Amino acid sequence: MHRVTQVAARMMAPTRWGFVSAGKICNDFKVALDTLPKEEHQVVAVAARSLESAQKFAKTHDIPRAYGSYAELAAQEDIDVVYIGNIHSQHAPVTTMMLQAGKPVLCEKPMGVDSREARQMIGLAKEKNLFFMEAVWSRFFPAYKKIRDIIDSGAVGEVKVLMACFGFKVGDVPRLRESSQAGASLLDLGTWGSGDLLQFTTMVFGGEEPQDITTSGHLSDGDDQTVTVVLKYSGNRMATLLCCLSANMANEAYIYGTKASLKIPNFWCPTEVIAPDGTHEFPLPPPEKPLNFFNSTGMRFEAMEVRRCLQEGLTESPLMTHAMSLQIAGILDQARKVVGVVYNQDKE
Repeated sequence: MHRVTQVAARMMAPTRWGFVSAGKICNDFKVALDTLPKEEHQVVAVAARSLESAQKFAKTHDIPRAYGSYAELAAQEDIDVVYIGNIHSQHAPVTTMMLQAGKPVLCEKPMGVDSREARQMIGLAKEKNLFFMEAVWSRFFPAYKKIRDIIDSGAVGEVKVLMACFGFKVGDVPRLRESSQAGASLLDLGTWGSGDLLQFTTMVFGGEEPQDITTSGHLSDGDDQTVTVVLKYSGNRMATLLCCLSANMANEAYIYGTKASLKIPNFWCPTEVIAPDGTHEFPLPPPEKPLNFFNSTGMRFEAMEVRRCLQEGLTESPLMTHAMSLQIAGILDQARKVVGVVYNQDKE
């Protein structure tokens, strides 16, 4: 009876979040959380590299506590899950810190700069029996469920070709151009900005391992400015993906089947799916505070999934499993090896 009471209490209590970093993506995730009921989600603490930054963020977003180090956040006992939104070259060490402290983690993508880091974090989470998920927000959008439903229904026939592109002319943004920070198009634009071209592809093809990966790219001072990845699957099926730092792309995805096709504008955070039977729309709630990224109130859906998983005692989400994260990391490893991108972590 006591266990039943504990489960009921967990289902009723709000999920208490701790934030790592006070940057732009953390701002947007907090704004997204604010579109959900306060009795379900509360941010109780934020930590940044400087106490001043954390305090400013806390004041802006009405967060009770601010810390000037991540270790202080890890020591707090009233945090149910930690959202890690700092620079992705530091995702692995900070995630490791939080898992070692017994905290479930939602880690912004990419969870690590390579599959070695991803395997280490996943292994630690399993060892500690803690929930751990890569924050591939796209997977939880209602539009993604619609895409899966349409494909599963057979309305487009057998999917034969997927084409998707993502890119902006970003100008002189050092973080996006420095391999020392694991930046440039493959890991930064190709994963965060697009909701991951590769995760979209692996979702459409049901997690099947590609038979062949062909990569071509343009390097500038050692960083990948434009990269094309072609994935060949069984049954003469293919995906062509393009990410770019130097031009404004259409940022759309097309799924071509033997019967019909789908068009998904803004496929990394879609609010509509253009299908054979018409356009299906999934509007987002308006933000109460300014956002830094397009449609980022859509991060509310991954927060809802985290709460569901914690309530049910799951250590990973069935919509974004550890195996899915490892598959994506492995493909990225192969792609950047061919292009010739080398990060500092590769030398360790």
